Amino acid sequence: MSTTISVANPSCLLFLVDQSASMRESFGGQRTALTKAEGVSDAINRLLQNLVIKCAKSTGVRDYYFVGVLSYGEQVRPAFQGRLEKRELVPISEIADAPLRIEERTKLLDDGLGGLIKQTVKFPVWFEATAAGKTPMCTAIHYAQKIIQKWLSKHPDCFPPIVINITDGMATDGNPLKAAQTLKSLSSSSGQILFFNIHFSAQQANPIEFPDNEAILPNKYATLLFRMSSLLPTYLREIASQEYNIPISEKTRGFTFHADMVALIKFLDIGTRPAHFS
Repeated sequence: MSTTISVANPSCLLFLVDQSASMRESFGGQRTALTKAEGVSDAINRLLQNLVIKCAKSTGVRDYYFVGVLSYGEQVRPAFQGRLEKRELVPISEIADAPLRIEERTKLLDDGLGGLIKQTVKFPVWFEATAAGKTPMCTAIHYAQKIIQKWLSKHPDCFPPIVINITDGMATDGNPLKAAQTLKSLSSSSGQILFFNIHFSAQQANPIEFPDNEAILPNKYATLLFRMSSLLPTYLREIASQEYNIPISEKTRGFTFHADMVALIKFLDIGTRPAHFS
């Protein structure tokens, strides 16, 4: 698999985000101010901000990536809001220029003297949390397939697109395995597309991160998501192993079960990394 992404030959990232009613719950069943829907929204907005920074050069933001977010709950639809509403894949330079709004948030920083100080930071928001309806995951994966097919027809030699499904429950519109297999069969000349899955739970449990054997998984639903997920390519296995000390093998898949916010941020960081730009 070629791991070089360029402005002349960009790649794309597509996120499928469960916005069903159960996403109103908090992570791990704990009573916190942050629901699963809000946590996912924050994580994706932060990732978009980081992608803008990574793609920024002295001449401006370069379009190494086109990015899309599909939500599925009451509807399956593109989830960007404001000027990007209804857009399926958007060049990262346009994303940089068109947040829905910019919030001011407070974070704690080390003051160098053993204490903490508060700092106000700008936080752009492109995608907002909602939670209603069922979990039409099959429909969302089919929609993703159409978007990726269209992309590949225009960019046949691109670094393989990455699709990440973020969910807290079982599909309510059928078995998503066949749809996932069809999506994973798509490819550019550089290799098959990558389809990763991350699961949240209302139960308190330790995350199962990047497993390589379905025998360690606790139930049939976890096994299903494992089978839906692509194998991690070599360069992502190296990132997971060297930067996060995650045990990795050639059978490791892009999948995490019982994720919390820390596991989500880690998963998105690993799952969306190219080796380098040119």
